[in-house]
Amino acid sequence: MKTRLTLKVRPGARQTAFAGKLGDAWKLQVAAPPVDGKANEAIVRFLAKLAGVPTSGVRIVSGFTGSMKIVELEGISAEALERVIVGSNEPRANSGSAAAREA
Repeated sequence: MKTRLTLKVRPGARQTAFAGKLGDAWKLQVAAPPVDGKANEAIVRFLAKLAGVPTSGVRIVSGFTGSMKIVELEGISAEALERVIVGSNEPRANSGSAAAREA
């Protein structure tokens, strides 16, 4: 199965992470700079790790040099991909925080 994902990419961010939605597209902040394909490589690695698929199963099919990209992922359904993206935005509990110790 192949799933397509539309991204609005902002390179040069502090960290690579999703930052919500813009219409049908997911906003993705990428830590890598937009130089020599580094941001595209970072997008492929990030999505592969997040979706649990090999990097060879992720390819940018449109928007190589632009901020709007269409990415195709092999081996994950659209529903499962949506769940992992939404799950990646949820705040994680920090067991070392004062609030966690007091709870």
